[in-house]
Amino acid sequence: MKLKMVDTCDEQIIHDALVVEIQEELPRVGGMVQLFKALADETRLKIAYSLTLKQELCVCDVGAIIGSSNATASHHLRYLKENGLARSERRGKMVYYSLADDHVLQLVKIAHEHTMEGEVNG
Repeated sequence: MKLKMVDTCDEQIIHDALVVEIQEELPRVGGMVQLFKALADETRLKIAYSLTLKQELCVCDVGAIIGSSNATASHHLRYLKENGLARSERRGKMVYYSLADDHVLQLVKIAHEHTMEGEVNG
């Protein structure tokens, strides 16, 4: 007895014009891949989400929020900054981080809302 796969086409029919149209519209995705890799780490996502709750946080507070040393918090914050997701500002002896822009804030919020919908509907 052969099992039928329900999530694949029963016939292989390529819609050439559609494929070409979409291929011509596809952007280079390397930057997007890096963005999602940066947020794929649980600690960095917690940090990014924390920065949606408060516009800026110092490294010391981030360390306390994620339960780590300042060095570990600084490492994760620097990674977010290097990948265009956060920015920093030194004020005297303190360094404060914020999300790079509203796009990052929206990505994190939308991801949270999406997972919450899944929990309610699931």
